Amino acid sequence: MSIIEVPAAIRTFVEATNRSDAEAFAAAFTHDAELDDWGHAYHGRDGVRAWDRTDNIGVQAHLTLDAIEPGASSDTYVATLTVTGNGYNGTGPMTFRLRDGLIASLRIAP
Repeated sequence: MSIIEVPAAIRTFVEATNRSDAEAFAAAFTHDAELDDWGHAYHGRDGVRAWDRTDNIGVQAHLTLDAIEPGASSDTYVATLTVTGNGYNGTGPMTFRLRDGLIASLRIAP
């Protein structure tokens, strides 16, 4: 596996979560972002904010980026993250698709 640089939007996703900065977290996404968490779909920044309140910063999540690799296309990355907090706890992949330096979609599933 080759070493790749972590895109700024994915770094912001992790860092904003860890410092409980909901505004910076939402700003890492495009205005029309799609977030799919095991089949539960959220749309736009309002959807991202709703997910953040119930499944991320709202449950004091802490993220550790364990690995990142290129995805199926040039704008896609698969990050392996360990999540701890008062919600989901575990390690798994998250697939990010970026557009214009922001997260256009995030899929959380195996």
